[in-house]
Amino acid sequence: MTNDVLKTVPLELYINGQWLPASDGGTFTVYNPANEEALASVASATEADALKAVDAAHRAGEAWQARAPRERAEILRKAFELMTERREAIAALISLEEGKTRAEALGEVAYAAEFFRWYAEEAVRDQGMLARSPAGANNILVQHQPVGVCLLITPWNFPAAMGTRKIAPALAAGCTTILKPASETPLTALLLAGLLEEAGVPAGVVNVIPSKRSSVMSNSILGDARVRKISFTGSTEVGRLLLAKASERVVNCSMELGGNAPFVVLDDADMDVAIESALVAKMRNAGESCIGANRFYVHSSIIDEFSRRLAEQMGQLKVGHGLEQGVDVGPLVNASTRDKVAELVDQAVAQGATVLTGGESISGKGFFYKPTVITNIPESADICRTEIFGPVAAIYPFETIDEAVSKANDTEFGLAAYVIGRDVGRALAVASRIDAGVMGINRGFVSDPAAPFGGLKQSGIGREGSQDGLHEFIEKKYIAVDW
Repeated sequence: MTNDVLKTVPLELYINGQWLPASDGGTFTVYNPANEEALASVASATEADALKAVDAAHRAGEAWQARAPRERAEILRKAFELMTERREAIAALISLEEGKTRAEALGEVAYAAEFFRWYAEEAVRDQGMLARSPAGANNILVQHQPVGVCLLITPWNFPAAMGTRKIAPALAAGCTTILKPASETPLTALLLAGLLEEAGVPAGVVNVIPSKRSSVMSNSILGDARVRKISFTGSTEVGRLLLAKASERVVNCSMELGGNAPFVVLDDADMDVAIESALVAKMRNAGESCIGANRFYVHSSIIDEFSRRLAEQMGQLKVGHGLEQGVDVGPLVNASTRDKVAELVDQAVAQGATVLTGGESISGKGFFYKPTVITNIPESADICRTEIFGPVAAIYPFETIDEAVSKANDTEFGLAAYVIGRDVGRALAVASRIDAGVMGINRGFVSDPAAPFGGLKQSGIGREGSQDGLHEFIEKKYIAVDW
């Protein structure tokens, strides 16, 4: 299947409905993180290519905005159907370039496709408002209009879902788009471009420009007065730079940035639920998830049992190539990600932390790190404050709920958090005190296209999913009128 899947992927830039080489002929190589072998050479867009994509999106904007909402909805619905029909091939491609297991990749495809279906339904429900002014002088008419040309920048860890989560609401709102996928995983985005064209998206409405020149791309596109929106998912560090650039022209911004999710296990927790939820929240995509559980705060009365049982479960997980039968955990995306995880664990151990399972890289080809549980971590260790982004569960004790909440909130981030406890009312009370935009109670999986997704503090601005995701691509125009 590997060769068959790769043969279906265009490797050029997708601009104005055409597949084009980079203007300077440049390319970059995409690698399989499971064996470090080259998968493909992809066109690397230049500044000239970026501006060509802006031209295309701008020219297509008026006609796309004028399309009936039902027409836009039917195109998105067709994209959902095509993606669902081809889920096996798309999942295989995700496994090849990102490293996910087959089961995880299939899950991502289903989740990603659902954004097309959800926003196909929302496209025809984008209602404005009509009301009489309280003073009676006029009527208040509020129209919803598309914000305009949008720059969409997506990360490597969910190459399908992060693309559809932005493209679908933008198209439903009547916007045109320029997608810049991560250079580690551009193949899925290019496959999606072809699928959207087949679904009926007109030329210029969606443009996909992979590139190794990320800062050049974003700076040149955001510097163009025709671009009115940026939606970015990635690190807080890069998000700050993009916000600064966007501020020069006051560009509309949506930012889904870094996380450092706490996972709080209360003293009345059902231990089976706690372990099951912990495995999902921690090990999804080998820990490479912005909402992945990062800091496990467990009541001191049950911390030994929780640590022992989690270590037993994580120690039994099979690590290997995502497309191999029976594999539970794939590789990390590249060497630098693996090495960062190893450095965090090694430093903590050197300072006195205890490794209950794992704690080392796996030798040979591929960027593998063993599923790891670590306890007795000194507060001076970097792992206490850093987003791990790998298969490492760092466990810390607490005595009181006030202490757990204080520790959970002791971070500049506020994306996701988890609370485990039998008394749901008590767990809800704890959750309400934790600074996070996304919460899970007695469950480790929380993402849903119908729910608003986004963070507090330095984890972002705005929301994706639900009706909120559509409104991120809409401007409201108030008209005072009487008749």
